[in-house]
Amino acid sequence: MKDIIIKNARENNLKGIDVVIPREKLVVFSGISGSGKSSLAFDTIFAEGQRRYVESLSAYARQFLGQMNKPDVEYIEGLSPSISIDQKTTNNNPRSTVGTVTEIYDYLRLLYARIGTSYCYKCGREIVKQSVDSICDKIISNPENSKLQILAPVVRARKGEFNKLFDQFRKAGFARVKVDGILTNLDQTIDLEKNTRHTISVIVDRLINKPDIVKRLTDSLEIALKLADGLVVCDCEGVETLYSSKYTCPDCEDVSIEELEPRMFSFNSPFGACPNCTGLGVLAEFDLDLVIPDRSLTLNNGAIKLIGFSMDGGTWMHNYLNSLAEKFEFSCDTPLDKLPKDKLDIILYGSSQPFAVYTKNGDYAYKASRWEGLLPMLKRRYTETTSDFAKQEYEKYMVQTPCPVCQGKRLKKQVLSILVGGKNIYDLCQLSIVDTLNFFNNLELDQTKSVIAKMVLKEIKTRLKFLIDVGLGYLTLARSSGSLSGGEAQRIRLATQIGSGLVGVLYILDEPSIGLHQRDNRKLIDALCKLRDLGNTLIVVEHDEETIMSADYVIDIGVGAGVHGGEVVAVGTPQQIMACPQSVTGQYLSGKLKIDIPSQRRQPKGYLTIVGATKNNLANIDVNIPLGCFVAITGVSGSGKSSLINQTLMPYLSHKLNRARAVSVECKEIKGCEQLDKIINIDQSPIGRTPRSNPATYTSLFTQIRELFAQTPSAKERGYKAGRFSFNVPGGRCENCSGDGIKKIEMNFLADVFVPCEVCKGKRYNRETLEVRYKGKNIYEVLDLTVDEALEFFDAIFSIRNKLNTLSQVGLGYIKLGQSATTLSGGEAQRVKLASELARRSTGKTLYLLDEPTTGLHSADVNKLIYILTKLVEGGNTVIVIEHNLDMIKVADYCIDLGPEGGNEGGRIIAVGTPEQLSLQPNSYTGQYLKKLFDKDINNQ
Repeated sequence: MKDIIIKNARENNLKGIDVVIPREKLVVFSGISGSGKSSLAFDTIFAEGQRRYVESLSAYARQFLGQMNKPDVEYIEGLSPSISIDQKTTNNNPRSTVGTVTEIYDYLRLLYARIGTSYCYKCGREIVKQSVDSICDKIISNPENSKLQILAPVVRARKGEFNKLFDQFRKAGFARVKVDGILTNLDQTIDLEKNTRHTISVIVDRLINKPDIVKRLTDSLEIALKLADGLVVCDCEGVETLYSSKYTCPDCEDVSIEELEPRMFSFNSPFGACPNCTGLGVLAEFDLDLVIPDRSLTLNNGAIKLIGFSMDGGTWMHNYLNSLAEKFEFSCDTPLDKLPKDKLDIILYGSSQPFAVYTKNGDYAYKASRWEGLLPMLKRRYTETTSDFAKQEYEKYMVQTPCPVCQGKRLKKQVLSILVGGKNIYDLCQLSIVDTLNFFNNLELDQTKSVIAKMVLKEIKTRLKFLIDVGLGYLTLARSSGSLSGGEAQRIRLATQIGSGLVGVLYILDEPSIGLHQRDNRKLIDALCKLRDLGNTLIVVEHDEETIMSADYVIDIGVGAGVHGGEVVAVGTPQQIMACPQSVTGQYLSGKLKIDIPSQRRQPKGYLTIVGATKNNLANIDVNIPLGCFVAITGVSGSGKSSLINQTLMPYLSHKLNRARAVSVECKEIKGCEQLDKIINIDQSPIGRTPRSNPATYTSLFTQIRELFAQTPSAKERGYKAGRFSFNVPGGRCENCSGDGIKKIEMNFLADVFVPCEVCKGKRYNRETLEVRYKGKNIYEVLDLTVDEALEFFDAIFSIRNKLNTLSQVGLGYIKLGQSATTLSGGEAQRVKLASELARRSTGKTLYLLDEPTTGLHSADVNKLIYILTKLVEGGNTVIVIEHNLDMIKVADYCIDLGPEGGNEGGRIIAVGTPEQLSLQPNSYTGQYLKKLFDKDINNQ
């Protein structure tokens, strides 16, 4: 069958649509946000593919997987095995890295285990495992007729008399030993100094080097290796050479490693992980600057504000520290920065001297054997507590520091001394993916190792090239997967799928261009085309213009969002979509609709200056950020945008303005903070991590709606308060599911299965609560309304309408009030947060930070978002966006472009100024694409 045929799809807001999708083509689903693209791609096509796969399994396997619901569709024909590559982050586990996710690290472990060269981590000497035959061959290669002695080095620089050892050798028939370099007969009495280090070797054999000694020499070597635990010394005419049949350093007796195996190179295995940090590379330690943020305070005035450390009169801590002060002659009323260092060390690290403890009234209480010290006490309490709350409180005062044993390298020192091409596996993973590929392309191996490594190197190089092809060459294999953006994580999985070489598969991707600079977009499209050319079908949900124009077939869904969407507006080639007047996507592609460039740019009201920023790859840069303007931070992926804003500016200002806890910021100083009164970071993290969180609860709409229901005549008659209409507390909720609406079925080693509650049928409330109605709807039905529907429903309630209006203005009119936070995309969660902030009264001195706010937005929705952000700036506030979307960049008042490349080649300021000034900079990639956009806008006028 050449096509995938879908009949009468009704999932979510789809209005019984019929769609024909050509196979083995790159197909793009386009349309404004919330129009139903994901409902068709993921909730219908992929869900049905997954269900059919499960049904193909045996009855025994299906009993563990449970019954999967059939999507609301009449039928689907021509469906291939389906793989979904969505925006969900890979893994927040600190043990998960780019290398482990892509499986490249597994190949590296195999490579190092098979061709790695071992060196002693103490003396640097190569450690070579040799067989008896190879040792024999090397000894025979000495000059013919030379005198040879085979010795077993049984004691090497150890203290003792060794009388029993000499007796054993006598009984075994040996005649001579070499003690501290002196040849001695065993029939003599040998007296050694007990406290002096000695070296003892047994003379196993003496020979003349001739061709016929091979058998005798082999036997002698085996005896010597057995006596000396794998070591043997050959003395040829007074020149001694040490050989080893194990991975043991001949010079450093205590340095040895096991047989090289791939598991030795895993920081997730006890065979390779550093025992001190168990392979994490970091340890959580209490930071003194967080424990005592203000040293100008005294102990009695609350310099230490920790759980269980109250200095109120009469508390245990008050009595203890004041008695300690009396013992060691300091005062608890002296500021800590004025205390002598030795006194402060006693407070922080403890003292072993006993002292008397007195009460507040000066009465003797008891004698303390010692003072444990503030930091050791904190560490002990953190380790011993079983309270999650207490642990979370203590963790606020802890920072991650590199492990002092492995220096953050995660692996044992024996493993780190195994090299390939002069690099250990940790050093290799610290290189960017581009540099790693160059390393392997230039790797020179001998003939034997080349044969062994051929297939492994092919797999490694192929996967590295795939990562570079999708624009991720700036990452390192050691990069934690939890720190990746949604787009980066998705492209990593895409590269892994290309590497798998599957044919005849249906791939469904959710906006793979997220977080990708226009310069690298072509690489991603080429990777998608390569996957298609293998014989696969690709369905890509996408808003990016270049991706849509590169598609073989486009299905445009709309016309609007939510209830106004769910219909097929246009199908065909990109040119056919552009010719369709009903298609909003086509109108923006053709240039008939566009986002207008402002007639003039705002002038700065002042500057925020970051001096000497060095976080991650930032090259000690100074940055002036204009205030009272719309500022875009631009640059290729990995150029340092997030390092500058999210990891330098944001934590500093959060502490300075919002009184967040102090963190160490890698810059010299930030000037101009006094011009702001608060900072609001609107990121793409979820608005809640449980199904109980939803847009209504996050924006406080739910509180007002519950109060409204409590004011109805029916609720007053029954005596219901606002709490009755909450599904988070007992009373009005369904107790069978505790207000979740769903029940979790634990599947042991498989993912948990969620089924609707059989009592409330997913409505979350009990029958009595649902009998209370406002304007004909109960609380469940109100939460099931979309934002746009709720706007009409609550038109007469100003406070509710105002919050709903802000949600609609940011393009979220299609989401439901009670929609679970876990089902919202990163871009939707970010816009819910933005709407929540917009509903508050602005001071005019606020700094708003947004990280790629256009994620998941159609051009029509980007236009709405720009309008909202512009309103914030017009109120005197400052808006900073980290962005790749050219339509968003072109309307900014000021741009700061970083680069020129990603990773180690980035971290520098390339250009600053208005978008027009940026477009004139030939060395700026962002500027080059802005120039093309400006030229296109001129041509369309």
